[in-house]
Amino acid sequence: MVRKNGVEKTIFDNELTPVQAYNLAKATGVEAIDRFQLILEIFARRASTLEANLQIQLARLRYELSRAKERVRLARMEEQPGFMGLGKYEVDLYYETVKRRIHSIRDKLKKKQEERRLHRARRAELGFSSISLAGYTNAGKSSLFNVLAEETVPVDPSLFTTLSTTTRAVRLSKRKVLLTDTVGFIDRLPLKLIQAFRSTLEETIFSDLILLVVDVSEPDEDIERKLSCCLDTIQKIGATGIPIITALNKIDLLRDDEIQRKAEVLKDVAPNPVSISALHGTNIGLLKQEITGYLEDHVQASFYLPITDETMSFVSWLFDHTDVHDVEYKDDNMKVVFESVPWFADKVKGRVEQLGGTFNTSG
Repeated sequence: MVRKNGVEKTIFDNELTPVQAYNLAKATGVEAIDRFQLILEIFARRASTLEANLQIQLARLRYELSRAKERVRLARMEEQPGFMGLGKYEVDLYYETVKRRIHSIRDKLKKKQEERRLHRARRAELGFSSISLAGYTNAGKSSLFNVLAEETVPVDPSLFTTLSTTTRAVRLSKRKVLLTDTVGFIDRLPLKLIQAFRSTLEETIFSDLILLVVDVSEPDEDIERKLSCCLDTIQKIGATGIPIITALNKIDLLRDDEIQRKAEVLKDVAPNPVSISALHGTNIGLLKQEITGYLEDHVQASFYLPITDETMSFVSWLFDHTDVHDVEYKDDNMKVVFESVPWFADKVKGRVEQLGGTFNTSG
């Protein structure tokens, strides 16, 4: 088959040991790779940020490390001289070299992880709720992100268009929230890959709500398999317990009776389903209502302050930190109406009283 079809590479859906890969390559005359290596190759082509590239390198090196001893044994038998780009005389150092490279990349990713932690702390300080978009690859997450955030992140029918996170402030039903687009899940995602992409996926772990996107235009068995894969991955990364809303996407590709039938089939397995079309904006308003209903209750509050340089500076700060609805100026005073999570409103109340103002909460 390889000779007849001019094949350049053979791909196996199961995992290959180094010996199997070598024997297959020797028998066919072309490279043999397994599912994990294929996923890594696709990821490598899609990576567009330093962090995504580091994560891919880490996953590849962990994969190599688990096979390093066998590779060294083969090289010593002179079956694979100069493998992995190393000279023959360096092969004894291969195992330690891989370990050092893994350690170096981990250090770099830790710095990125710390930056992400500081960003999350900063966003929490601002008082905004956070939503993570999750779902099987190519389910339409980026399309939905574009609709909700009025953005233009890349949308592509190929796998893994999004390998790093994008976060934007979005207004939903007069409330600002932070929306994050994350890497797509895949069936039988290797554990090493989940670990390598944890710094990207942890945006899901620390969100207030997960918006799970499912392509319902596919056959029922594929939908159920991919939905099960997504829910299983959410559990594996430690995001169990976070409320989930399932966006049943691409209903524009179905007849009305098919939409109703599929919604009925999925109602017991898909958490809080809402049928939508991100491409045509169908039921996006309904989805926004469902989202706001699951977020922490916000309070609307108002306060009066005398107009001074100090109070004007405070109001300017408030615009940057929460959702200000209205500001009215009358004589030497101002009235400000805003909405936020309860603990942030309490923080504002304390500052208003320090500045000699009065504070009211309307709930």
